[in-house]
Amino acid sequence: MPQRFTYGSHPEQFGELTLPPGGQPVRGTVVVIHGGYWRSMYSLELGRPLASDLAGRGWAAVNLEYRRAGNGGGWPQTFADIGAGIDALAALPEPGGTGLPGPVIALGHSAGGQLAVWAAGRQAPRVALDAVVSQSGVLDLRRAHELGLSSAAVENFLGAGPEEDPERWQAADPIRTVPVPVPVLVLHGKEDATVPLELAESYVQAAHAAGGTAELRLIPGDHFEMITPGTAGWDEVLRALEDAAEASPR
Repeated sequence: MPQRFTYGSHPEQFGELTLPPGGQPVRGTVVVIHGGYWRSMYSLELGRPLASDLAGRGWAAVNLEYRRAGNGGGWPQTFADIGAGIDALAALPEPGGTGLPGPVIALGHSAGGQLAVWAAGRQAPRVALDAVVSQSGVLDLRRAHELGLSSAAVENFLGAGPEEDPERWQAADPIRTVPVPVPVLVLHGKEDATVPLELAESYVQAAHAAGGTAELRLIPGDHFEMITPGTAGWDEVLRALEDAAEASPR
């Protein structure tokens, strides 16, 4: 059963830790950051099947909730929550009493992919990420805004348009904060009609140009197969996590 923990006083500032059963060794920690275009109608319930499957495969799975647009989130609250939620891992004990083991990999889907990549570039974190696996992440916010994705979801999330507050958009947009200091595996479903492939392609190109490490992988399925355990898309997510762990120094 997941163990609930809090990292603040707001009802949405919590997470759920699921450990492998039977006291088996933990191979690393995966921080699951759910999507939903940053809107409050979507919650960490989206990440629960992923966390359960990952724990059954030997990972410590941290399914993170955060304030979203409509329940106290947006700029800068959502970003503060993601940072505080990841830093809270330092106080979560692993059964052996030594703390959750590395590598620590952020697994973010859709809007959660944007937050995961943002988190990898935080300054002086208490808990640093070792890698990011983005699942059809919204990694180019300005282009997503230009395309009007999900009824102006990006502007709704940030609370201002790019011309109104360019500094805010600069700080929030993964493509404009490259490179991050860890590898980013950018997965995108071949049949994804929710987040355009061009957002992944442009991010990887920008990361390479800035000297970062990023790899684009087209995987089977649509936007949701990659968060559905038992599918071919999920199998590719698992493979990406393995590759990220092998490339990590921890």
